[in-house]
Amino acid sequence: MKKTKPKKTSNSSNKSVVVSTKSQSGIQAKIQPLGSRVLIKPFTKEELTSKNSFGIILPDTGSKDKSEQGVVLAVGPGDYQDGDLIKTTIKVGERVVFSKYGYEDINVDGEELYLIKEENILAILK
Repeated sequence: MKKTKPKKTSNSSNKSVVVSTKSQSGIQAKIQPLGSRVLIKPFTKEELTSKNSFGIILPDTGSKDKSEQGVVLAVGPGDYQDGDLIKTTIKVGERVVFSKYGYEDINVDGEELYLIKEENILAILK
């Protein structure tokens, strides 16, 4: 099966971004968030595990809750305030930390994604 890289398209006014992603299972998803919403693919537990200096994997022994970190797949254009468009500041491809209860679960072709308002994103991971 041929692997494809995520594609981004946007018009010159940066009104919206549509991202076409191909997951490991070959599922194709096309979603365009509205307003100041952001589409995020949460990290799996394997992606969140860490290694110590000896190469030993230290699994997350905390709660079994869903991930609160992920990668941005698509962003909306922003919200209007007093007739002016306030653009979103989050960019596609950024790794972010978001509020534990500030998202909507959506399932696209068997793949779990989160739709989050930009105000519920707490930090960008560098």
